[in-house]
Order: sequence, then C-alpha cells, then structure tokens
Amino acid sequence: MIIIRTIAELRDHLDHFKHPAFVPTMGNLHDGHLALVRQAKPLGDVVVVSIFVNRLQFLPHEDFDTYPRTWEADCEALDAAGCDVVFAPSEKELYPEPQGFTIQPPSEIANILEGHFRPGFFVGVCTVVMKLFACVGPRVALFGKKDYQQLLVIKRMVRQFALPIEVIGGTTLRAADGLALSSRNNYLNPSQRLEAVQLSQTLQSIAQAVRAGSTDLESLEQQAMDDLAHRGWQPDYLTVRRRSNLQAPTPDQITPLVMHTGLVVLGAAKLGSTRLIDNLEI
Repeated sequence: MIIIRTIAELRDHLDHFKHPAFVPTMGNLHDGHLALVRQAKPLGDVVVVSIFVNRLQFLPHEDFDTYPRTWEADCEALDAAGCDVVFAPSEKELYPEPQGFTIQPPSEIANILEGHFRPGFFVGVCTVVMKLFACVGPRVALFGKKDYQQLLVIKRMVRQFALPIEVIGGTTLRAADGLALSSRNNYLNPSQRLEAVQLSQTLQSIAQAVRAGSTDLESLEQQAMDDLAHRGWQPDYLTVRRRSNLQAPTPDQITPLVMHTGLVVLGAAKLGSTRLIDNLEI
C-alpha cells in the first residue's frame, strides 16, 4: 500500500491502471469502511481509498474541527483490508483556491431529510465527490448504504453527468446489538452507547408496522418521534419514503405487492450532542 498526497502524483500512479475502484472516506475508519474496501477489491485492478475531511459539507456549528482523525490506525486497517493506494490530500491541495464552482443537486432530493436539517450539505458532498472522481478517474465507486440519501444523490449526479462510473452501495454494518457502525459513535459515552440502539430498534418497529398493514404513516412516524423524545433524544425525522426518490409514498404504494421492493424507513436524531442516522429497507 502506498500513500499519495498530491493530485499529480496520484494521476501519474494511476496511469498504469485501467479500472480503479474507489472508496471515498473522511477517515476515522470502522469495519463498515473496511467492508467497502474488501468489496471493491475484485471490482478493479487497483483499490484507491481517499481520506479527506471535507469542510464544504459541514455547517458552521458542526464538528469539522473536532471530527475524529485517526490517521495511523486508518492506514494500518486499510493495509490489512487490501487497499492499494491511500489518497490523503491536504485542504490546500484539493482546494488551492476558494471553491467558487459547486455542484447544485436538485432540491427535490437534496433539500429534504438530511438536506433540510443540514442546508447545503449535499452541495458540499457532491462538489468534493465530483472533484475526487476527477482526481481518481474510477470505473467503480463504493458508498455505504447507511448514508442512504447521499448514495441516491451521488447515483443521480453520476447518471446526469454521464460519468463512466458504476456507483455501488455497500450494506450497512452493525454492532451486535444492531447499532449502525458510524465514526460519530465514538462521541457517545457508555450510557449513551447503550441507549443508541433505540434508533435502529425504532426503525425496525416502524418497518414491522408497515409490513403488518399499517397505512397511517403520519401517525406511525409521529408516535415514533414522540417515543424517542420521551427517552431523551432530539429526533429530526423518522419517516417512510420511496427508495427510488425519497418522496412520501402514496396510499397505493403501501401495499404488500410493492412495499417489499419500494420503501425505506429513515431516521436521524441527536442523543446528547451526537447526531446519528440510520435506515432500513422494508
């Protein structure tokens, strides 16, 4: 495994390969990231992992400065997982001047859910991903399904710009109790860590209710929000949406014939100062 810091060196190195497989990350890696690396291994002739904490996708009050940075542990884990190239540019290397050109995803998929509670988030995500794609030139790129909306937005971006990249979603990895693996889980204290599993359990409860025939999604979602709030959470949303576009399903789309291939339940909530997200396909 080699470590590359500049775009020029990366392009020079990758010029010897035809089918790079790419896993973009912000570091502080966990088993979910490493699973994507292992998934990428047979899909290309070189596996590139980027580590870059992207300022553009953080709001002013969010945790850019305190976001966990675990460089040495990340490199050891990536080497063991079969990564070939770690691309770790500095902020000045990737953004040598203020980024005046940005990617503006359509509001119907970018200004809902995460985009509603984190305005401008997907502009930052799409802009850095497009820039990393330009640096790496991958034939395949892998993103975790835990960030469900992000995966959908990036797939749309790649399709609409006719980029020669196959975007693949990796299955969400979970701890033994069901908590989705996330770099931000490291912020949780021991008691919060025990409580954190309630988010995935709440999503399971909503999914089970829909499978059992419940069609009053508004009441179902509100009850779930109230239940989490009573436990001390600050929920942003708990909602059932269509997988294809993350819009609310119409009554005819909540039927046994279509729901098992068409719906997803998504949630985001703060526990203390830590904001967690999760989702479950129904």
